[in-house]
Amino acid sequence: MAETFFDKIYKNKTLHTPDVLSCLANLSNDEVFTPPDIANKMLDLLPQKLFKDPNTTFLDPACKTGVFLREIAKRLIVGLQDVFPNLQERLDHIFHKQLYGIAITELTSLLSRRSLYCSKYPNGEYSVSHFDNPEGNIRFRRIKHTWVGGKCKFCGASQEQWEREEGKETHAYEFIHTLDPEKIFNMKFDVIIGNPPYHLKTSEIDGKSNAIPIYHLFVNMVKFLQPNYLIMIIPSRWMTGGSRSLDDFRNSMINDQRISIMHDFLNSKDVFAGVEVKGGICYFLWDKKHSGPCDFFTHDNQESVHSLRYLSEKDSNFLIRNNNLISIKDKVWEIKVPSVETIASPQTPYGLLSNAFQKHPELFSDKKIAGVKYRVFGLGRNSKREIKYLLPTVDIQKNFSADTYKVFLPEVYGNGSLGEIPPQPILGVPYDICTQTFRQFGGFKTLEEAENFYSYIKTKFFRLMVGVLKHTHHAPAKVYSLVPMQDFSKPWTDEELYKKYNLSKDEIAFIESMIKPME
Repeated sequence: MAETFFDKIYKNKTLHTPDVLSCLANLSNDEVFTPPDIANKMLDLLPQKLFKDPNTTFLDPACKTGVFLREIAKRLIVGLQDVFPNLQERLDHIFHKQLYGIAITELTSLLSRRSLYCSKYPNGEYSVSHFDNPEGNIRFRRIKHTWVGGKCKFCGASQEQWEREEGKETHAYEFIHTLDPEKIFNMKFDVIIGNPPYHLKTSEIDGKSNAIPIYHLFVNMVKFLQPNYLIMIIPSRWMTGGSRSLDDFRNSMINDQRISIMHDFLNSKDVFAGVEVKGGICYFLWDKKHSGPCDFFTHDNQESVHSLRYLSEKDSNFLIRNNNLISIKDKVWEIKVPSVETIASPQTPYGLLSNAFQKHPELFSDKKIAGVKYRVFGLGRNSKREIKYLLPTVDIQKNFSADTYKVFLPEVYGNGSLGEIPPQPILGVPYDICTQTFRQFGGFKTLEEAENFYSYIKTKFFRLMVGVLKHTHHAPAKVYSLVPMQDFSKPWTDEELYKKYNLSKDEIAFIESMIKPME
C-alpha cells in the first residue's frame, strides 16, 4: 500500500489511530461533511501567496472533520519550506501560530484534532506537534442558549426543545452565541473558512420536524469580524426564498460587492454525493478589498455556465441563479404589468390546515347535504386529493374570495428543478375552497377568465418564469412574482407569449429544451 500524505510528512512519528467511527456515529443531522476535493476547490479561490506567508492566520469557526485545516496545513507545509527548512520547526509554527478552529460538538473536536494533529489529544505522545493543553488550537466549549421569551436570542432555538440536561449537546454553537467573537482567540484572522451547520430543529408537528436556518448567522458573524477573506459553503436557498431572516440575509448578500466569486450548484449531489440539500449548494469568496461584479458560476449536472455580473437584479431583491434566464427576465419585464403574485392567496386562504381532513373530520361531510355551501379540496390520509363538504354549522375562519372563480395549485411539489411539471391544477367555481395544501389564484369574475388562466399555467413560458425563483419543493407566493399577468379574456399559447416578449431563437430554444409540455 502506498504511503499516505501524513505517512510521508510524519514518518518519524508513531501514529495512533483512534476509533473515528465512534465519533461519526454521533453526529447530528445538520452536519454535512465537506469532501476534501471540494475543500481544495474552495482554497483554490484564495491568492496562493497566502500559503507562502508565515504570518497568514486561518480560522474554521465550525469544525466537523478538520478537513479545511488539514488541507490548509498541506499547502503551508509546502509553501513555507524556504522559511522553515527544518520540518519540525515548520510544523510547530504552522500548527501553533497559523491554524485555529472552533468545533461544533465535543465529538467533532476530537475528530478535527485527529485530522490535523494525528491525535485526539495534541499534548499526547502521538501528536505531530506538541501542545501544553489537550485542545491545541481547536477548541470546544459547551455553551448554553440565552433564553428570551422561550427562544434563544442568538439563534432562535426553542427553549422547550433545546434546554437540555447537563452532558447533552445543546448545539449552541460558540461562534454565533456571543457578542464578542473576536475575544474567542483574542486575535484577528486573515482567512475564515468553513461549512457551518445548516439548520436547527425547533419543534415537531404531526411527526414532521420544523427547523430554522442558522448558516447565515455564521456568515454574518464572520463579516462582523472583517477578515481579509471569507469562504463558506452553504445552502443556496437564501438566493430566492426562505424565512424573514433569509430575506434580510439575501438582501445583504446580493448588495455586497465584496463577494468576488460565487459557485452555485443547482443539484447538491454534485457537491455532497448521496446528500440532498433542497435548493442546491453554493460556496463563495468574500474579499474585503473587492468592489465590483462577481464571477458567477452556475453548475448543473456537471455542466458549468460562467458570467461576470452583479448579484442583485435591477429594482428587485432576488438573485437569478441560472445565467440563461437573465436575458429572458429582462425582456419580459420591459413591459410593466402586475405579476401573478398579486392574485395569489395567502398560504392558508380559508384557515384550514393541510391536515384538516384528518385532524377535524367532524367539520366535514363526504357527501353534499342540505345547507352545505362550501366544497373543500384537500388531501386524505393516503396523501391523495380528496373532496369534502364543510358542514353548514361551521364558519370558515378566512375568506379569500370564495364566491369567485379560481384555480388551485399545490403549495408543495417537485424539488425545485427548472422545468418540473406541477400536479394538475384544479379549476374552482364559486364556493369551492381549499386547505393549506393548495394555493388559490383568483378570483375571476367569469368561468372563461379562470379557464384562460388555467391555460396560461400549462404553458412552458409560465413554468419557466416560476422556475426562476422556485428552487425547492415549496412554492410560496413570491415564486410567482416574475410571472407577468396577461389579458385573461383569451387563452394563451407559448408561441403568442414568445412573440409578445420578443424572445430570440436561442432563448426560445433554451425554453423548449428545458421545459417539458404539460398535458
